Amino acid sequence: MTVHPTAAVGVPTSELSGDKLRSYVRRWLDENLPAHFRVDRLSDRAPTLEESKAFEAAMYEAGLTGVTWPTQFGGRGRTLREHLIVSQEIGRTPMPESVNSIGKELVGPIVLGIGTPEQKAALLPAILEMREVWCQGFSEPGAGSDLAGLRTRAWREGNGWRVDGQKIWTSGAARSQRCLLLARTGVPEDRHRGLCLFAVPLDRAGIEVRTIRSMDGKDNFCEVFFDNVELTEDEALGAPDEGWSAALRVLAIERATNRMHRAWRFENELTHLVDAAMTDPGLRAALADGAVARQIGTTRVAIEVLKAHVEGAVSAITEGETVGARGSLSKLHWSEAHQRFAADAIALLSRAVLPHGVAVRAALERFRSIYLQARAETIYAGTTEIQLGIIADRVLRLPKG
Repeated sequence: MTVHPTAAVGVPTSELSGDKLRSYVRRWLDENLPAHFRVDRLSDRAPTLEESKAFEAAMYEAGLTGVTWPTQFGGRGRTLREHLIVSQEIGRTPMPESVNSIGKELVGPIVLGIGTPEQKAALLPAILEMREVWCQGFSEPGAGSDLAGLRTRAWREGNGWRVDGQKIWTSGAARSQRCLLLARTGVPEDRHRGLCLFAVPLDRAGIEVRTIRSMDGKDNFCEVFFDNVELTEDEALGAPDEGWSAALRVLAIERATNRMHRAWRFENELTHLVDAAMTDPGLRAALADGAVARQIGTTRVAIEVLKAHVEGAVSAITEGETVGARGSLSKLHWSEAHQRFAADAIALLSRAVLPHGVAVRAALERFRSIYLQARAETIYAGTTEIQLGIIADRVLRLPKG
């Protein structure tokens, strides 16, 4: 696939802001998104991994990724508000999720926060240029949302490290070149103490990746096994006892500012559903049903609340505040609301007149995928139960008992 950006690399970085930046992003996406990338239309094939990487590399060249990262490490050096503008327009575009979201949205901020200058120079440009795709090695068979219970071990050997253990539900590991690995340098009883983060090359001897087929027929989830894997000193991120605080920082990013486009993608999905329904006589009649209208109205309100969460987090960070546990409010609200919407969408589309028209078939294809993916949204990045506990303990400061 050949992509031809419509503006020079430096234009969004050096000249555009506000409405001009928004117009640039909107125009670039409209002109450069390949037709078979659009998830609101029927297509005879999905984008390949290599096509996705090429398109995301072109997005970077056009200034649409790495917006807030420092220029000396390949970023654009812009503000978080400008990043929000770009994210909003990406969200409004019916396109696939990034194949390197872990690298861009989790690994990058962590490396910027605790990495050495040499690590930043080596790792960050490779993420933006799509030379290295990352996965996140946190969850284990006995430690999912409770990361303090993880048992993957890392120990000093000579001038480097050795790692032994297993990770599970590692999204995208089979397509990744590196893994952000959280491992224990002490004993399991230490819980939050003695944890370290590593930037692990997945082609290293002793690493085995096994895919897990999920109910949507995809094999994005993986198990990753580490058998006495040798790591160098410069593959450790931060101090050995800094892993837990860095892990919390990852999760705070994931729950607060990570994937800011989600609110506007959610909005695009609702618009697509209603537009498709209006093409079908049975669904047009269903839209007039009071119960369906209330569901759509409830979803509209949920989207606006999610936007407010995102914009509030951006404002807080811009003003020097720490979002911290408040990120759990956004993650909880989005995952529960999006899961309900996905079920409502499938229920509505089931009332379409047969044979289905093109618009309804495209909507069914999109929303069947969304429905199956949404079942996991209340589990990954911390279950609903974990989020409720965080909100009770750290936001509301309710008494325990």
